[in-house]
Amino acid sequence: MDLTQGTEKEKLDRSKKMMLWFGIASLIMGFAGWTSAYIVSSSRKDWDHGLELPSLFYVSTSIIILSSLVYFLATRASKHNKQQLSVILLIVTLAMGIAFIYFQSEGFSQMVNEGTYLTGSASSPKASFIYVIAGVHIIHVIAGLISLMVVLYNQVKGKYSSEEYLGISLGETFWHFLGILWVYLILFMTFVK
Repeated sequence: MDLTQGTEKEKLDRSKKMMLWFGIASLIMGFAGWTSAYIVSSSRKDWDHGLELPSLFYVSTSIIILSSLVYFLATRASKHNKQQLSVILLIVTLAMGIAFIYFQSEGFSQMVNEGTYLTGSASSPKASFIYVIAGVHIIHVIAGLISLMVVLYNQVKGKYSSEEYLGISLGETFWHFLGILWVYLILFMTFVK
């Protein structure tokens, strides 16, 4: 297929999809670098092999998985011209995204309450990696929430339908990526001691 062919709208839609996938690829490379550094650093003498992830991280994991399902249903509703249902499901996804960040921050508080800090004498390289990896992921979830608010605004304005749903579809793809990325990260940090 020649990417230079088609209407201006088709070319613009292809470029939007390509930009999303370039962004996702760059995020994958970034997190691959951090997890690789985590593995290399785990051989250090000051690595805290006994440090466990906060239990609230597992609560947030279930929330982001469920939010991905709800976003899928919102997109599906939009594609079937059920705009009101789509708006409700997007609002639920937004609330779940905020809940994810809340439980993540409470997980950080749990670490602090247990005497584990990002830096300083009460820290370890493993703790610092957990704070940084989870913190950077939260920043990307915030970007996902901003994207979701744009999608929600456009859905309320009636921009998406069974004929035109690229925006909601791209937002859903990014949200699924964030969920899959977090599941990978939590499994990685749980099992790579």
